[in-house]
Amino acid sequence: MKAAVLNAVGEKFIIEDVDIDDPIENEVLVDVKACGLCHSDSHIQENDFGFPMPTVLGHEAAGVVTKVGPEVTTVEVGDHVVGSLIDFCGRCPRCTSGRPWQCVNPAAVARTADQPSRLSRNGEAVTQFSSLSGFAEQILTHENNLVKVNKDIPFDKACLLGCGVITGAGTAINTAGVKVGDTVAVIGCGGIGLNAVQGAAIAGARRIIAIDLQNEKLALAKKFGATDTINSGEVEDLVAAVAEITGTNGVDHAIEAIGLKATAEQAVRILREGGGAYLIGMIKPGTRLDVDPFTELLMNQLRIQGVKMGSTNPQQDISLYAELYTQGRLNLDDLVARTISLDEINEGYEELRDGKVARNVIVFD
Repeated sequence: MKAAVLNAVGEKFIIEDVDIDDPIENEVLVDVKACGLCHSDSHIQENDFGFPMPTVLGHEAAGVVTKVGPEVTTVEVGDHVVGSLIDFCGRCPRCTSGRPWQCVNPAAVARTADQPSRLSRNGEAVTQFSSLSGFAEQILTHENNLVKVNKDIPFDKACLLGCGVITGAGTAINTAGVKVGDTVAVIGCGGIGLNAVQGAAIAGARRIIAIDLQNEKLALAKKFGATDTINSGEVEDLVAAVAEITGTNGVDHAIEAIGLKATAEQAVRILREGGGAYLIGMIKPGTRLDVDPFTELLMNQLRIQGVKMGSTNPQQDISLYAELYTQGRLNLDDLVARTISLDEINEGYEELRDGKVARNVIVFD
């Protein structure tokens, strides 16, 4: 099959022939129909996180089940599915209490060391990314990493549910627990930030402030439910600008969707008493935040929380969001700037890095 292979950090994707194994046990083979270009893949491409190369990246995938292993019970051939990068065993105390994103045994979905690699090239193993590797014509994964969705949702929209939607909207709805009447600020209006905006809107927030440096993205945020926008490059004091909009000294919830030290610290400083800052951007390892634990945290009773995948139960939430889309209650259409072929992946990422588009999506015939 054709796949976009990353051979080393800092290199471009190369379209190559990669071999994919047959499903065993609880594994499922899927013909990929669409895969979104997410910033997380770009971070792996550009920064050395110690991830083994060569690899096939891509984790926002949707497609059709074409073959199943003998122990698979949740999907069958012909089902439309969305990939989920939340690895969970389904048996540990975290999983059985409804928190699969905190699974203590995520390796349960992977092949063991004595089993052949799911992906290979000329007999050599190719590392699978997030149990999916969606920048390819097919994916082979554990059934826990797939969610069956209704067939009414187009693949180029469905694929976004596997990461950007559940992370952004899930942070607002699940992690922050935004309630009717709350005030929310979202820093960074890329694909994940826009979904945090619409998650806050679905939850009933009174004011939703979108913050970004790109006016194009701020205009787009209005389509997802932002009531107010701030271009942070055009204001001298972001804290004062937020306070002026809310009529208080800050927001109840601040969601940071960029992954920078400066914006993470801003998320704390635009909070009102008792507020929460939720960090979902992919911050570089070793980054330290300059936060005063007495003045800012203790006296103002603030909290800072790192968020993994929007605290999402994928089997429940992904199918829910798919239904909301088909009902016209979840905006996915405006997330997709354009669809591209696998051969255009490098150009697609250049457009994403320019910061003016939310998502490009690879589509397969």
